Amino acid sequence: MTHQQPLMILVAGPYRSGTNDDPKLIQKNVDAMNEMALTIYNMGHLPVLGEWFALPLIETAGSKEMGDAIWNELFHPVAIRLISKCDIVFRIGGPSNGADEMVRIGKEKGKRIIYDVEEIG
Repeated sequence: MTHQQPLMILVAGPYRSGTNDDPKLIQKNVDAMNEMALTIYNMGHLPVLGEWFALPLIETAGSKEMGDAIWNELFHPVAIRLISKCDIVFRIGGPSNGADEMVRIGKEKGKRIIYDVEEIG
């Protein structure tokens, strides 16, 4: 039996997309990413979400509202930096320009891109 090293997998899905910034709908998107992250963890890998890194930094930097200058300066750029440390970008959920950008940058960086948990192996 072979033991694979745990992979670091970025879960990229909609955050604000399709929510009209409704906090309940945003939370539903976050919940979907967190649930997938738990599945990935239970498979023996290390899931990450850009939100886990970006949101505390955004708050600490003094952002007053979603989409303000501080928020925009950190939200996607943090996830983009995170891609370099990940083995896989896992795109989940519906339409999302941000998640699609993570896939595009992941491809540019030569990362494996997947769309189904079964592809993790």
